[in-house]
Amino acid sequence: MQTVICTKWGTKYGIDYLNRLASMVRRNTTRDTRLICFTDDAEGVDPWVTIEPLPPINLPKHLSSTPWRKLSLWQYPLNDLEGDILFFDLDVVITGSIDEFFDYMPGRYCVAQNWTQLNQRIGNTSVYRFPAGKMAYIYDDFNANPEAILSRYRIEQQYISDATDDQVFLPREWCLSFKHSLLPAWPMRFFVPPPLPAGTKVVAFHGKPDPHEARDGIWPVNAAWKKLYKHVCPTPWIAEHWR
Repeated sequence: MQTVICTKWGTKYGIDYLNRLASMVRRNTTRDTRLICFTDDAEGVDPWVTIEPLPPINLPKHLSSTPWRKLSLWQYPLNDLEGDILFFDLDVVITGSIDEFFDYMPGRYCVAQNWTQLNQRIGNTSVYRFPAGKMAYIYDDFNANPEAILSRYRIEQQYISDATDDQVFLPREWCLSFKHSLLPAWPMRFFVPPPLPAGTKVVAFHGKPDPHEARDGIWPVNAAWKKLYKHVCPTPWIAEHWR
């Protein structure tokens, strides 16, 4: 049984995002696979998804709704998690088979290379696979003294990459960033939809636009002048895969 996990808290992403992730996971595996969501609200969830409460973590209140909460998944034991566990953020679009994520360098922490910090040995935790229990110190060290770690690191993925010596990057062509890998350069982004290269398995939508916005050619901006460069054409392959 392959185990995929995700987290959902607050109201940033609705239950439709979780249900789409469940559908994408089912469509893109040929093996027995389950999806566990750790959440504070499961109303309307696809019955196929296993629901668990958000794990505890010693996190300052003002950071309780930030990606730092994802560190809670590294504690051990956590429910019945064993072996290699695959994590996806809710705002990814799965476009290819996920089975190879479980076959790639088993027993190690495998993560997408952060697209904005290439060659700096920093992973992007929109998608990663980790061995349950083997690296529980990631959680233990943070939980014991969060202030010390928060004073050194801006985001949790920087802390994880720095804290472990067992990190390897997933193949670059598997995991792409919508904005940094696919969006055409200015001014072509006003005329050409972002492509989907062959071999892509997961597209991460960190920041804006979200998948439903990029699908429809919408890039929300607060300042009118940002519309001069923050533009995306309607992107049909998102609708094909994000369902």
